[in-house]
Amino acid sequence: MPHRYFTTEISDGTATLRGADAHHLARVMRARLGDTVILCDGNAVEYTATITGFGDECVAFRVEPGYPSAAEPSVEVTLLAGYPKQDKLEQIIKHGVELGAAHIVPFFSRYCVAAPKKEEQKNERYNRIAAEAAKQCGRGILPDVALPLANFGAVCRTFAQYDLVLFCYECGGAPLRDLLAAAKPADGEKLKIAIVTGAEGGFAAEEAEMAAKAGARTVGLGPRILRCETAPLAVLASVMTLTGNLE
Repeated sequence: MPHRYFTTEISDGTATLRGADAHHLARVMRARLGDTVILCDGNAVEYTATITGFGDECVAFRVEPGYPSAAEPSVEVTLLAGYPKQDKLEQIIKHGVELGAAHIVPFFSRYCVAAPKKEEQKNERYNRIAAEAAKQCGRGILPDVALPLANFGAVCRTFAQYDLVLFCYECGGAPLRDLLAAAKPADGEKLKIAIVTGAEGGFAAEEAEMAAKAGARTVGLGPRILRCETAPLAVLASVMTLTGNLE
């Protein structure tokens, strides 16, 4: 399978790759003139590209007409994940991207064990992890990881931008299958879904009430208590299955 890279410099049948990716292709992979790679423009369009030249920290290509990425789901899913301790957020990002998440938004809430620390620096690493996962699994976009939201009130204020908000609560809720069947996207748009899961301590009762008042639909995850790094991935996989995106 050809290697995959992302660049916005694609026009008139040519393209340019720069920076670390160009260095990787030219120096690490030891690519040669005439070699073929897949270039993605970050908007779910892919191009078969043939190397035509090497420069200082850049690679030039001739590209064939673009085509839609087959890897992008028919729904746009955002994972809103309670900020976990240790490296669990990295796991959520990596596997969430593989399963089809478009956006990942960590947040702090009442029962979070972790506390904010050097978040700008960590966010750079998180986005690198997301980018590498996107290349590895063949995505047509670069999913993004946002800086963490400071509290659950800030989380609730984002709900209006989604067609369906799934608030995953250990006290139970409506069946996921039924909520997805009833959800309707805006005309001509992908269905925008938010999945909200807690950190190690779960959610406080007042946070569950806040979510419901803000328009979220409460979802149960069965009789077992899932770990904070398992819940978002389990729900994301279920959403992708029920919307036909794992077929």
